[in-house]
Amino acid sequence: MQDVFDKKQFRPAVNLSNPTIANISFTLYAVLGVNEKTQILTTFLWLRLYWFHEFLVWDPMQCDGVTKISLPVHELWTPDIIVYEFVDDDVSQECPYVYINHTGHIRYDRMLRLVSSCNLQIFSFPFDIQNCTFTFGSYMHTIKDVRVSPALPFEQMSGNSKRYLETSGEWELVVILGESSILQFGIDEWDIITFWVVIKRRPILYVVNLLIPSSFLMLIDILSFYLPPHSVDRASFKMTLILGYTVFLLIMNDLLPSTANGTPIIGIYFSVCLALMVISLLETVIITNVLHHNSMKYREVPHWVRVVILGYIARLICYKWLDGPPRRSQEKAESAGPWTIQPTSPQSDSNPSTSNTVPGIALQAVPELIQICKDVSVMRSHLSSLQKEEELQDQWCHVGYVLDFLLFRIYLMLISFYAFVIICMWCIWFNQ
Repeated sequence: MQDVFDKKQFRPAVNLSNPTIANISFTLYAVLGVNEKTQILTTFLWLRLYWFHEFLVWDPMQCDGVTKISLPVHELWTPDIIVYEFVDDDVSQECPYVYINHTGHIRYDRMLRLVSSCNLQIFSFPFDIQNCTFTFGSYMHTIKDVRVSPALPFEQMSGNSKRYLETSGEWELVVILGESSILQFGIDEWDIITFWVVIKRRPILYVVNLLIPSSFLMLIDILSFYLPPHSVDRASFKMTLILGYTVFLLIMNDLLPSTANGTPIIGIYFSVCLALMVISLLETVIITNVLHHNSMKYREVPHWVRVVILGYIARLICYKWLDGPPRRSQEKAESAGPWTIQPTSPQSDSNPSTSNTVPGIALQAVPELIQICKDVSVMRSHLSSLQKEEELQDQWCHVGYVLDFLLFRIYLMLISFYAFVIICMWCIWFNQ
């Protein structure tokens, strides 16, 4: 046994032209972290290595039936198997012993905290699926000295990993695939095994904390169109809603991944939602300007506005008039009434028999009646002016309502189309 320990610097082969075969298998126990910014995947593996030691073969009958022993791993030659994607110091706890069978086969189990580089695709976050590679091979020994092969079928390794990874937080294992190949560098060749570890993110956390609150805020913004358009409360309500949505994005910014390669689709979704809210506020500003600015100046509704907006657009959006379509206001001619008030004269006083005798003849007015007539005329003019202003305000209100109906339907179409595109993209990416 001491002779074997003294030869630990040499590969255990009687004929050095025969390569040593190292069999590799692992079980993915946990996904410790995924750093999208630095493109690093941190996992925890149970790694198992097998190889054949030609100098450690004995007959159990000559050794009291002993078929298996354990020896310190640092006293034996071990294949220098590494993971090519490893990007950090190996701080894993090492197992100090190996099991050796009487046939010379050695089994070495160790726990490996693997920090590896991975090309992370976060466009479909939080419904993303990542495909990372683990490439196992010898660091120094070429294909002439060390050959590597899988110790278990890839399906069995995938099944074992799924069984242990079922309770692992945010990520779930989809499948583990593998392939043996040869790495050529210059004139030398190395035997390697490439494992493809496909993991899928569990999106429930991000759906509850990001998508559902954002959808509720967008729904409230849509329902705000049912507020009276002539009320100033709608604009202040939408401004408060935009402020709340901005605060929501600032709070949830830590949950969104960030990389230099691109922006996830959920970030685009939030940006477009904020832009739609701003467009909704601009629509409210336009309607408020139409209802207040023009109506308060008592302008007549232009003819082209009546034809285009109150005519074609109103019929296009099926706008229903409560009291019929507004008609062009016309000034009514003021009439003096059936009686004519004339001032008194000496001739009329000298002949009193001619006054108030025949109907339809002008009556002689007293000063009090003349004053009353003037007051009634002023009141009538004022009421006519108020009626005209009310008609103009009513016409501009109808113009504002028609525009509000039109812009609201366009806003609904934009939101529906955008939501449909986002959902389809997520579903297509998720089904892949």
